[in-house]
Amino acid sequence: MRRIISLIVLFAAVPCFAQVKPGIEVLRDSGFEGLKGKRVAVLTNPSGVDRNLNSTIDILNDAVDLRAIFAPEHGARGDSYAGDYVASYTDAKTGLPVHSLYGSTRKPTPEMLKGIDIVVYDIQDVGCRSYTFISTLGLMMRACAEQGIELMVLDRPNPLGGLKVEGSYPEEGFYSFVGQYRIPYIYGLTVGELAMLINGEGLNRGQSGKDEPVRCKLRVVKMEGWERWMRFSDTGLPWIITSPNIPYAETAINYPASGLCGEFSGYLNIGIGYTLPFGAFAAEWIDADRLKDRLDSYKVPGTAWKTIHYKPFHGPMAGKMLHGVQFHFTDYEAAKLTLTQFYVMQAVYELYGKTPFGISAGRLGMFNKVCGTNYVSNTFGKTCKVADIEGYWTKDVEDFRELSKKYYIYDTKIEHHENIH
Repeated sequence: MRRIISLIVLFAAVPCFAQVKPGIEVLRDSGFEGLKGKRVAVLTNPSGVDRNLNSTIDILNDAVDLRAIFAPEHGARGDSYAGDYVASYTDAKTGLPVHSLYGSTRKPTPEMLKGIDIVVYDIQDVGCRSYTFISTLGLMMRACAEQGIELMVLDRPNPLGGLKVEGSYPEEGFYSFVGQYRIPYIYGLTVGELAMLINGEGLNRGQSGKDEPVRCKLRVVKMEGWERWMRFSDTGLPWIITSPNIPYAETAINYPASGLCGEFSGYLNIGIGYTLPFGAFAAEWIDADRLKDRLDSYKVPGTAWKTIHYKPFHGPMAGKMLHGVQFHFTDYEAAKLTLTQFYVMQAVYELYGKTPFGISAGRLGMFNKVCGTNYVSNTFGKTCKVADIEGYWTKDVEDFRELSKKYYIYDTKIEHHENIH
């Protein structure tokens, strides 16, 4: 009896992770259906790997007629830092040309796509509108449509899950490379589902948001085993750094909770340059205990605060002792990720009378682009009260939830569907 109890305890202690199979593995298991006999290009970065960390570039190069590689921000092999322009070059391992889509050219030219029958997209998304990879995807979709080239998306998990939706739609005049589509800031879709929505709803209007919409011939290679409730830690897959400041899956959850505030350099450090990118709010002049007490008094749903003190290794506050708070989501479903930073800014204003809109005005244009509006800066900038913008920020959520359901290819329970749509 004691042995049986011991075995029960042992098995209970072993974490049970789903074994989600990403699109690249499903494609490989299908014998590379849809690519055989075609001239192939791939748009990817270091996050495009199978569970054994084999690169999608190398997998395709060994199996099909791969002709070219396209590189988004940070480069195809991840050797460029955030915001750095990437030059076109030759890939040392495969000898293939690598065309940069984060330099002077962001939309592939007809010359880059010459002789290509199909482009494969395989990049781990973070589920947030301002992350530039989905804008690169849209520009590739647009270029493929214009050239009569098929696009295949190898699907991957949304690390925020498929149920979390937050933020308002961008307004006219605020479409950009960090806000290219009429979708909420957090959209609750996998990148494959998002591509289907962009195509189906005619949202692919280019970076300006003013071009005529186009639709490409789109194929999505569906994952196996993924459910909408899952966050990345539930998938059993390894997290590969998607960009220099998103080193862990948890960072992808923190990114929309602090990244808007982080647009204001010189205001609060959000953990960039330290070991907690997007995971903290701190400055030299903050009393960490007072800030925590004020934030605790708000009783923000699903969110807890802990004091923190650290010195960034690099950046404008490098070597300075900073004081502030680290945040944790204790109830993910109840938490409003994107409002986290606005509660912090409210508390900082109440305690110190400081707002980012006065001391970092030079970054206001980028903040508005990322928000997709100037309503937030105009309204919150006057009062620094979350209550004054919450209604605006949430006004489009239910509309998008209803719209996006048409493009779900994963249900809340695992069901057996065809793998390729």
